[in-house]
Amino acid sequence: MSVRILAAALRETGQPAQAVDATKLILTDDAYQAATPLWQETGLRTRRRLLPLLEEDIVPVVTGFIGATEEGVTTTLGRGGSGFSAAVLGQALQAREVWIWTDVDGVMTADPHLVSGARTIPLLSFREVGELAYYGAKVLHPKTIRPCVEADIPLRIKNTFNLGHAGTVILRHNPAESQGMKAVTAIPDLSLITVEGRGMLGVPGIAARTFGAVAKSDVSVLLITQASSEQSICFAAPAGVSGDVAAALGAEFTEELRRRDIDRVWALNPVSILTVVGGGMRGTPGIAGRIFTALGKQDINIIAIAQGSSECSISMVIAGEETGRAVREIHSLLV
Repeated sequence: MSVRILAAALRETGQPAQAVDATKLILTDDAYQAATPLWQETGLRTRRRLLPLLEEDIVPVVTGFIGATEEGVTTTLGRGGSGFSAAVLGQALQAREVWIWTDVDGVMTADPHLVSGARTIPLLSFREVGELAYYGAKVLHPKTIRPCVEADIPLRIKNTFNLGHAGTVILRHNPAESQGMKAVTAIPDLSLITVEGRGMLGVPGIAARTFGAVAKSDVSVLLITQASSEQSICFAAPAGVSGDVAAALGAEFTEELRRRDIDRVWALNPVSILTVVGGGMRGTPGIAGRIFTALGKQDINIIAIAQGSSECSISMVIAGEETGRAVREIHSLLV
């Protein structure tokens, strides 16, 4: 209904426009609540249908969020699927830019609901925004980035309610990437689940079995750390599924728990993952020290730490009730 109304409104202003159903363009697999496009056929269908309209200066108004299987059954692309739809079509058409319209002035240095002084970041790299999207920045879904990365198309985040603002431009290579820490974000309402035991030391396959059991529970793991002594593995997952995950791990390691090779499987919740992102953090001495010192001065305890090999982000697990205070403290360190 909305694409038909919008196309009609454009025609009323004198701009030729036509409503197009994305089920005729975006071909997907049959994962109905998180479908993945079949890229080659989607590209062919999109160019065949939309290029003739564009060549005649007709604006296609396309439904977001949906696609269809080869049998014609409608699928949905999951949370953030409308932005993902735009990126898929942009890749197929080799657009100069893909614009995503939202309710904030681009990607912010922090959640403005938590930090009153949060500001727009004018330029980011795909790598930086990928970390932000994964670790809780709601302005962009991680899937939206992939088509733009592969086609090297700039992605611009704009505010529907502030048309004059330039927003955030996301590029493959950000010339300002060397400017250190860029943003801080948080994922609340998590549980930190730990498998620990002295008998785990040097035993092959414990990690594989741990995450195999988690995968069978259909749970996504957001962060993983392991003690260098190999006597514990901990990972973060949504708090609401911690009981199911702990039960699955208990069943997987029944024999090890009986022999006391594994002492216990336990969960700490609620916790939050606090993540600091910035391409310039790579190889810059003292970043982690500044972060940990700032939190320590506020008596905020860091329960676990993880840093990827890309060195684009540092993630810390903290108590859930400390989330807002921790985000504001780290935001005060940003350039």
